[in-house]
Amino acid sequence: MTRQVLMIAYHFPPISGSSGMQRTLKFCQYLGNFGWTPTVLTIAPGAYPATSDAQLDDVPTSVRVVRCKGFDASRRFSIAGRYPQLAVTPDRWLSWYRDAIRQAQRLLRHERFDAIWTTYPIATAQLIGQRLQSLSGLPWVADLRDPMTDDVYPPPGLQRRSFRWIERRVVQRASRITFTAPGSLAMYRARYPEIPVERWSLIPNGYDEGNFAFADTRRREHTQSGPFTLLHSGTVYPSERDPSALFRSLAALKQARRIDASSLRIVFRATGHDDIIKPMLDAADIADLVTLAPSLPYHDALAEMMDVDASLLLQASNCNHQIPAKLYEYLRAGRPVLCLADPASDTAAALRAAGGKFVARIDDAAEITDTLMRFTASVRNGDTGGFHNAYVSSCSRYERTRELASLLDEVATDLGMQP
Repeated sequence: MTRQVLMIAYHFPPISGSSGMQRTLKFCQYLGNFGWTPTVLTIAPGAYPATSDAQLDDVPTSVRVVRCKGFDASRRFSIAGRYPQLAVTPDRWLSWYRDAIRQAQRLLRHERFDAIWTTYPIATAQLIGQRLQSLSGLPWVADLRDPMTDDVYPPPGLQRRSFRWIERRVVQRASRITFTAPGSLAMYRARYPEIPVERWSLIPNGYDEGNFAFADTRRREHTQSGPFTLLHSGTVYPSERDPSALFRSLAALKQARRIDASSLRIVFRATGHDDIIKPMLDAADIADLVTLAPSLPYHDALAEMMDVDASLLLQASNCNHQIPAKLYEYLRAGRPVLCLADPASDTAAALRAAGGKFVARIDDAAEITDTLMRFTASVRNGDTGGFHNAYVSSCSRYERTRELASLLDEVATDLGMQP
């Protein structure tokens, strides 16, 4: 018997530049293999900062997509780049709430759903899920992914208070709360000890084998001629993925004539913050070593990961309880990974579990220098990654969807057993 799940997600095609979109999209693609038919409730494309049709065809025809009215309040109410804080609390898309509730109620009146699923990092999605659960009585799986709040985020103020209020309602009312990293789950279990242990679950991010199979047809033959090429693919957040220490390391190595543009090239693809990073490169006199490259279509970006000498991962210690989704794509791409992160972080632990060996603290230029030189020498000498096949296979989006379907089966069965 096929069951139906109402999935509430802000990030969905045709949004562009969002790696978070892949989680919802791939769940939608594969849930049908495990007896679940999704209906996606999302926001109208006009609310997105940028759009692309590149992955619209990846949405299965069996998946109904309901697009609700909403807008980005930071654009709608901005005057000279400023807008009232209340307009963007809890986030810039609160306007999505009203039409989402209206359209979801219509769906719930006319069809039988077995569960609701919502996903962060847009807090309004969790508000919508909480309201629909209250109206329908359906079991609710709340996918927090990463912490809504921690010791420093959001900073004290209206948004932090609203996030804590929403977070508390989520953990009190949801049938299951899921995270993408074990540190986040452990932190929430400690924060809310009254919540039964069985309601916390871990479903990490992953990679999609189908996307890589298609990307493989677009790649070039990898060679080691020319400079050693190290790729960072995706957003570089100024705080959470600060490359300052890396740039200091490169500047020192260049000044000591241990590297030059003929021996090392680092590509930062689609950072989203080129305007911040370019002055840093100029100030360090390393613009000849570091290339700021524009975004690519998703499959071409995956092909590039498979073509380069190695991949670069950045994650600051203020994100120790998070794992960039990009790590799993790097693992599947099969090129060696240099990880700049706290050695005690979930990110470093995941890389080590896969067989990766090179980790340096992102804020320690001297440690980066030593690790970078050992890493490049190792790859030049024939280290091609050597990740554990069983571990990498377990990280596929198909297997992650199997885990979600099992969770949905549990909560739907629990509901059916209620008198």
